[in-house]
Amino acid sequence: MSAALHLARTEDLDRVLDLVAAFHAEMGIPSDDTLRRAAIEPLLEGLPYGAVYLIGPARAPVGYIVVTFSWSVEFGGMDGFVDELFIRPPVRGRGIATEVLFALPRTLAEAGIKALHLEVDKTDETARNLYARARFEPRDTYMLMSRKL
Repeated sequence: MSAALHLARTEDLDRVLDLVAAFHAEMGIPSDDTLRRAAIEPLLEGLPYGAVYLIGPARAPVGYIVVTFSWSVEFGGMDGFVDELFIRPPVRGRGIATEVLFALPRTLAEAGIKALHLEVDKTDETARNLYARARFEPRDTYMLMSRKL
């Protein structure tokens, strides 16, 4: 299975919303169709504060990743934050997320992004191991993990 990344566009809205709904349900994140649409639609329309990438075949994605952007004095410019990463349960454990976490930073670095951050549950050893394999490092007293690009 390929972890090919496709920048999601407005025509992908329904596919993205289905994936987001599945992720939120699995994680117990309270949301509804209206809230999810309001959060995702502007990113697909080109809002410069973030991007949504579909993972896998564009017509039948196996997951998605949302990256939001901000400015960091510490890292010397624009940085990104992995807001959500989801791989459908039937295809987990095949290295797709690891592949995404290596491919996306290269793409973002080429666009001038200086660092990529993410948040992880301290008790989620599987996720922490995934992010460590992708060279994200814990920061001092934070559970925020960063990777310099």
